[in-house]
Amino acid sequence: MSQTDTTAPKGGGLAFAYVTTLFFAWGFATSLIDPLMAATRRVFDLTNTEAALAASAWFIAYAVMSVPAAGVLGKLGYSRAVIAALATIVGGCLIVPVATIVDWYPGVLIALFVIASGVTLLQVAANPLVAALGSKKSSHARLNFSQFFNSLGATIGPFLGSTILLTGGVFAAGAVVTEATRAESLRAIDFAFLAMAGFFVLMALFIFTARKKIDVAAAGSNVESASPLKAFSSKWAMFGALAIFIYVGSEVTIGLFMTNFLHSANILDIPLEDAGRMVSLYWGGAMVGRLIGSGLMTRVPAAVLLAVCTAAAAILCAVVTLTAGPTAAYAAIAVGFFNSIMFPTIFSLTLERSSAPASATSGLLCTAIVGGAVLPWIAGQVADASATLNPVFYVPLAGYLLLVLFAFAASRTKGQEGAVVAAPGGH
Repeated sequence: MSQTDTTAPKGGGLAFAYVTTLFFAWGFATSLIDPLMAATRRVFDLTNTEAALAASAWFIAYAVMSVPAAGVLGKLGYSRAVIAALATIVGGCLIVPVATIVDWYPGVLIALFVIASGVTLLQVAANPLVAALGSKKSSHARLNFSQFFNSLGATIGPFLGSTILLTGGVFAAGAVVTEATRAESLRAIDFAFLAMAGFFVLMALFIFTARKKIDVAAAGSNVESASPLKAFSSKWAMFGALAIFIYVGSEVTIGLFMTNFLHSANILDIPLEDAGRMVSLYWGGAMVGRLIGSGLMTRVPAAVLLAVCTAAAAILCAVVTLTAGPTAAYAAIAVGFFNSIMFPTIFSLTLERSSAPASATSGLLCTAIVGGAVLPWIAGQVADASATLNPVFYVPLAGYLLLVLFAFAASRTKGQEGAVVAAPGGH
């Protein structure tokens, strides 16, 4: 999937700039789930478990669509696959107003699944494309650069999303839930997704105008795919898939419940809109940590750095479960900083140690992102059975402790010499 020589293809720099905008776009779209959960929970009068189905609908798409997406990529090629992905996202966004007009929450879940299916195809196409748009030697640097923009999108998303979704209507100061206030909040949800549809239409037009540059720059790189089933022959591929499952589930659980957690009377007791905006600090910490982590990895073994970060995240989650007020609030937010290097590092360490074909291992690891659908649902059950949201953090606490074991095992096992590692830019 990358150039076989060490020289950048003609036009690769400009094409890379075009493709990097896609990382920002899907980071932005994914992070909107956080304020959306807070909005739908009140507008549709849902339990925490029911509201968490927003994340389940989104991340189930990774398990269902990763393999078909690879087939679409192989048939259409890079630029057309990216445009098809963007069109799918637009289609999903347009389902949301239909669902709110008929006042049907499952319709919102269907829309999120369709949007996430487009995002899955976007990732399947964009990750190897970034590796292909330049020399093989610098592929890691390009992927890390693209990951930064993915985190930037995830940081901006909750801030803008909370401003639109969690103001006015049922969220206005002193407001009660009436048909009028619900209608106002439902229209805010419509506006958010119609605006996102417009954004992705512009992205599609942007990529369409650059399609020839992208195809020329990526010429010579092979679009390969292999069934994730082939990875079941490798214990390390299976171990890595479990780690990705746990990590994504833990990260998403915290982000998903963060708005309502910070809003809680025993934590910060602030308006829901302000709490939603503060979620940007959680994702922003991951962005900053990614930059620092990239530098540290030139001096510290990846497995050791992963062990430190997972242990720190576990400690912070423990602090959240045992405290309240600002201490619990900022401990929860700080977890984002230590999440920063986990996904690409787990991915890379697994690819280095797996005895299965790299494409099959990568496919299994991408499928394991479905952990973002399962752990938040479990956390929702915990939340509904508890008086406060602090116990929710027992779910990621257990997850990070298991990831410490993965990091320790990786530090004790050597990777395959010459293994080509190209971890995706975010989930």
